[in-house]
Parts: sequence; structure tokens; C-alpha cells
Amino acid sequence: MNLYETLAADIESQVARGVLLEGDRLPSVRQTSQHRNLSISTVLRAYSMLESRGVIESRPQSGYFVRPRTAHAPRPAAAPAAPALVLSSEVDVSRLVLSTLRTIRTQGAVPLGSPYPDPSPFPWPRISQYANALARRARHWSVMDDLPPGNPELIRQIARRHMENGLAVDPSEIIVTVGATEAINLCLQAVARPGDTVAVESPTFYAMLHAIERMGMRALEVPTDPREGISVEALRTILTQQRVAACMVMPNFQNPMGFLMPDARKRELVELLASHDIPVIENDVYHELYYGDSHPTSLKAYDTKGLVLHCSSFSKSLTANYRIGWALPGRYTAQVEKLKFLNTLTTPTLPQMAIAEYLQNDGYDRHLRKVRKGYEQRARMMAAAVLRFFPAGTRVSTPQGGYVLWVELPAGVDAMKLYALALERKITVGPGHMFSARGSYPNYIRLNYSYEWSKEIEEALRMLGRLVSQLASLRGS
Repeated sequence: MNLYETLAADIESQVARGVLLEGDRLPSVRQTSQHRNLSISTVLRAYSMLESRGVIESRPQSGYFVRPRTAHAPRPAAAPAAPALVLSSEVDVSRLVLSTLRTIRTQGAVPLGSPYPDPSPFPWPRISQYANALARRARHWSVMDDLPPGNPELIRQIARRHMENGLAVDPSEIIVTVGATEAINLCLQAVARPGDTVAVESPTFYAMLHAIERMGMRALEVPTDPREGISVEALRTILTQQRVAACMVMPNFQNPMGFLMPDARKRELVELLASHDIPVIENDVYHELYYGDSHPTSLKAYDTKGLVLHCSSFSKSLTANYRIGWALPGRYTAQVEKLKFLNTLTTPTLPQMAIAEYLQNDGYDRHLRKVRKGYEQRARMMAAAVLRFFPAGTRVSTPQGGYVLWVELPAGVDAMKLYALALERKITVGPGHMFSARGSYPNYIRLNYSYEWSKEIEEALRMLGRLVSQLASLRGS
């Protein structure tokens, strides 16, 4: 099909599946052009085709809307149920992370080591208003209302959000979870078993290591470039030498390095894994927190075999108070849905409905633009402050999105010693030990720059610089 025919078919499919309902407004021509990397004339031609078919209608000065329809396509049938899987134990890296997270709660501590975003710019009061209003209107919910895959309206809003970002998804594939962490754990359970080897980036986000450890699997750390992501070449060699059950990656604004994997490398990674029939779990929680002019693509966009299990949440972009995430597990949808039921039974309905109401009625994009602008400014400010206050030999990452900075300290500086000294001064940092099962990053730290820049934060960075200089001088003496 031509480009405009493909776009028209995607939109028509979303209407048929109920992602777009009668009267819903389509993304503007300009917005669709930017998100899909299409010319405006191509988008206009697609919209014109849909209008001629009676799928949408144009309204002067308002845009394009879904026309009323007499019937909707039926929901696709579910895939066969999956067999039960076995859980295993957890190991030391989890205890280190738990200890580190507890220190973040230290009263008055500067939260540079926090993995969580500053909640102050998030629309928590507005979402709470929706939750309270919903609770007053409907007081007779039962557990049956919360069963997987999740609240239908929230699922529709998630599917619509993906569509607006250029990825048409099947709503029947979406499973709502208790945050992205549960989504990752469920997806890993669905594709691998205790004793299996799982390939990960190095360094990698510790929640992914937790999932591997908890289930008695082995993490195989693959070299990862700070600009291009996991080495596809190294992974290709590994796959010729040993069996790998699955791969887990963060291609968009990876935690802790903040890189954005180029589209060509994303496609290459998906094609490599597909050639070996290996599933890949994509952690995409920072997808909405990009700094450029348009959102990034996801691995899911290049998946033709249902092997990409896409995981995300609203915790990093909208509210962490309601831990609402979701998975798009591809060919493993039935397994993940069953495991969701067996592991946690339900995801509470009220938070799902409140977020759905906000997405439907309020300015999510306006909120995101403000957050992105603040993060991008603070990323530059924190990087400049670290290079100014820390000793020679310090290097910093160049985040393309998200809100964390990866810092390489001078050789020989022990990040765990820095962590302890900083905590005595009520400053928290994320030591590099947390991001590798092998302890590969002893002289690295991760810093959070989501909080409003202040004199307190600047003084904390100045103090960290002094401490790093002291540790470096002790090492050299």
C-alpha cells in the first residue's frame, strides 16, 4: 500500500476496534505529520480517503472527527491460556537497592539518588478530584470489576495514546498492571523459566535485574554504547555461542545512561532477535519524556512476529501515587493475562478510571510539554554543575530524555564510599553497583535532576564534588 493508504487503514482499524469512538477528534494534520514522519499532503490524502468512506468527517475550524456508526467490529478472540510458571529467589543486588531507596526517605535529605520524579509538577490534585467524584457515583464495585485485562475505558485511552504517537495497537493486547515493574515481571515469567539466561544492557536498570534474580534466572550483561544502546554485534556473537531465553532493554532514554537508541539500531535488534525467535521485553516508561520535537519510536513498531513485550506506565509522566502501568505482550498476551490473575488478581479500578478521565478531559500534552521543558533545562544545568564542581577525570552522560544523569567518577573513586559519606551530610546518590549484577560500575553514580533547581541542590553538588576530590586524593596517596 501507499503511505496514505497505510495511514488510512491504521486509523480505520482503530475505529473498528473501539479505540476511537463516535465523535472523537483525530490528531491534527500537522500533529499526525510530525508523529508519523509523513508529509502534510500524505496525511490530508489519507484523511480525505477516510472522509469519502464515511469513517470520519471534517468540521470547519475544528478538525476531523469520527463519524457516527451503526455497529462496531467485535472484540478479537483471546489466544489459548498459558501453563503456570515457577518463581525463584532474590539475591544481593536487591538488598543493596532496598537499602539505598530507604535512605532517600531520610528527613531533609537532598534526593539526588531518588529513582522517582519530582511529584510537584504532576496533576495529582486534579486526578484525585476525578477519583473522589467516581467514588461518590459508584459505591458498589466488586473484585469482578477489576479483573484482567483492566478497565475498558483506560485500555481505550492507552490504545489511543499509542495511536497518536504513531503506533496503532490492538486494544485486546493491552493488560493493565500495578506499575511497569509488575508488567516487566509478568512478561519475564511468560517467556523464561528458572535457570534461563536473559540478555540485558550493561549498565541496566536495577528493576530488570530484580526480575531476573527473583525468578532464579541469570543475567547476561551485553556491552552498551552511551549513544546507540545495546551492542547488536556483541549480542549476535553471543547468540551463536549460547542459548538466550529472552532479552530485556530500555531503548528510549535508558536508565541510567539516558540515551535514545537510533531507529536503525532498534530495527536491527528486533530483526536479530526475531531471526532466533527470541522475545524481547521493552521497558518504555520514559517514552513521553523526550527532549526533541517528536516522540521516539518503540521496538514494538518494528515487531512483525509478536515477540516484543512492551511495558510502560504513567508513574514517570503523570502520577506515581497511582501505580498504573500496562503491557503489550504480543503473542504472549494470554500468558501474561493469566499470570496477572494468578499473581495479583486485579489492578484497583478507581485509579484506572481516574486516570482515564484525566486523559479524556484534561491537557495531558500541555502538562507533558511543561515537564519536558523543565527536565531538559535541568539536565544541562546539572551536567554543567557536575563538571564544574567535580575533579578532573569526571565524565557525564548526555541524556536525550528522562530525568537521570550517569556520572563516571575518576578512576579508583569508590561510589559506595561516596554514597556513605554523602548520606552523613543528608545527600543521596545512586551508586553504580546497583546497575550491574557483577558490580561492573564501582566508580559511577546516578543523579536525579527532576527536582526544581535550587541553592540546596547546587550546594549538594558542590559538597559531592569535594567528597569525590577527597576520595580521589586518598586513592592517589
